Amino acid sequence: MKARDQLRAGKNFKLRDDDAGGKPLRGNGNGNNNGDSKSAIKQEERELTLQLTDRIAVLQEMLYARRQRKVLLVLQGMDTSGKDGTITALFNRINPMGLRAVGFKAPSAAELAHDFLWRIHQQVPGGGEIVIFNRSHYEDVLITVVQGLIDEPECKRRYQHILDFERMLTDTGTVIVKVFLHISKEEQRERLQARLDDPDKQWKFDANDLIQRKKWDEYSHAYQRAIVATDTDHAPWYVIPANSKTHRNLLMSTLLLQILEDLDLSFPQPDPGLSRLKVE
Repeated sequence: MKARDQLRAGKNFKLRDDDAGGKPLRGNGNGNNNGDSKSAIKQEERELTLQLTDRIAVLQEMLYARRQRKVLLVLQGMDTSGKDGTITALFNRINPMGLRAVGFKAPSAAELAHDFLWRIHQQVPGGGEIVIFNRSHYEDVLITVVQGLIDEPECKRRYQHILDFERMLTDTGTVIVKVFLHISKEEQRERLQARLDDPDKQWKFDANDLIQRKKWDEYSHAYQRAIVATDTDHAPWYVIPANSKTHRNLLMSTLLLQILEDLDLSFPQPDPGLSRLKVE
């Protein structure tokens, strides 16, 4: 089974903490690889990820050279789920030409004066680009719901607006890959504590994370609803078990490589006339 089929959320998706520790690409799936040590397994996953990202780099160059198709990678997840780390692992070997990462924070006054998709549409990829959204338009049906900023009818309207928006993007040549990085509540606790305990990582800590953590169940419910409501064949959701960082990166690189390979990319046909030119 292809990773894109195995990781697809689907309309029956249920968000469960226990699934965050899954390792579907490790041997028999329960974390045991013929008795290898945990450190050896993680090192193997790092090496496999590097091999896959090297292939992704070649395909990204083909995508950029053609300037026809576009790829939008949407990354969502609870705080500390690894969005920044995923971007680094997938794209640190890729030519930055044709690649953009966009992080969406709280909307400005000017953005609030427009519809919620206005600021999003300005950042979608052009021909030949891969654009990564670190958080996205989905925040407008997540935090707004949990914080009580919109009511149920408005939430459902926004789901429909998102469906229409993503259909328009795919109809005009954009491949949309939506990923939920799934960590457990206990894994989040450990990662937040690690930030506090390491002076070199304390800059990553935000006291608001502790406030939002108290609403874990509400966010989990909002995510499950949003994923089920907006999972479509043209803009599918994929759920990546992300408690293990190395396995997360391996899953993400496997998924993205399969999606790019399915685009049947190639370099533009050479111009026969150029072969006769001589540079003096």
